[in-house]
Amino acid sequence: MKLSYKIINTAFKYPFTISKGTKTHQPAIIVELEFMGFTGYGEAPAITYYDITVEKMEADLLAKKKFIEQFTITDPERFWHFLHHLLPQNPFLVCALDMAGWDLYGKMKRKSLQQLWGTEALPTPLTDYTIGIDTIDKMVEKMREKPWPIYKIKVGDEADVERVAALRKNTDAIFMVDANAGWSLEEAQIKIPQLKDLGVTLIEQPLAKDNWDGMKVLMEIEDIILVADEACVSEADVEKCVDHFHGINIKLTKCSGISAAKRMITNAKAKGLKLMLGCMNETSIGSAALLQLAAGVDFLDADGPLLLANDTATGLNYFNGVLSGSGKPGLGIEQTIF
Repeated sequence: MKLSYKIINTAFKYPFTISKGTKTHQPAIIVELEFMGFTGYGEAPAITYYDITVEKMEADLLAKKKFIEQFTITDPERFWHFLHHLLPQNPFLVCALDMAGWDLYGKMKRKSLQQLWGTEALPTPLTDYTIGIDTIDKMVEKMREKPWPIYKIKVGDEADVERVAALRKNTDAIFMVDANAGWSLEEAQIKIPQLKDLGVTLIEQPLAKDNWDGMKVLMEIEDIILVADEACVSEADVEKCVDHFHGINIKLTKCSGISAAKRMITNAKAKGLKLMLGCMNETSIGSAALLQLAAGVDFLDADGPLLLANDTATGLNYFNGVLSGSGKPGLGIEQTIF
């Protein structure tokens, strides 16, 4: 097996602001696995608050490259376990390689991942479109530029309710908000009822990731869905979220890839948790992986390619919240930057 990679640094269409800060570009690593004429692709963005940089991913990849190239992929989940032990401190890089392994395997079997898993008949939810924190006028402008049935609105400062109220005046779309752990318990108790009155149906990670007592208090608020993000990183975190959140947001990069995400989906469903699949501003490669997993989940946040100025691949189509792929084997992407 031959392993290649590229480092990219893709500009956002607009500066992207959440409660943790502002980004103008999204760095990421794209990997390519080639075997017997087939190629698989994977992606992992670098996220500063998880302390994973592209430099770290590249260094770890180069250090372990010869071992990875010696592995023969007959089962992508075995490949994940191999990577998990080979790169125990770098789940982001494991994600990119695991994704590429699944893409390669699907192409070798000439089936999409949904066909391999038998999930192609299950319904796929609409994907939201994210509005980053900005001035009220700019946020309204972003929304008007992209008429969409579901918006995820980033929040995390004193003007949260004012911003959402201004957006609500311009659309009847479904609203979800994401605080990225930016509220105190007292703020959340004040803001959640006000946001409910503005038609917000779901709130993602309102409190700090370790504020479990606070989340128990917020769970007493009726008619709002509370979803864990920063509080649910890996498979081990699913159990912790029961009785503290109504659902979890599974992100491939933080949980270490498709293989881990599949197990999290099964476990969360068994425990009665709602499921969101979330993005970390991936291009079409990572977003195609989310689409393959999205059959049968409750919420989908796979708008990365819509937020970026350019893309790494073709094969995904977005139309009024509907995300569809090419139907081709593996991830279903077509041309790539390789």
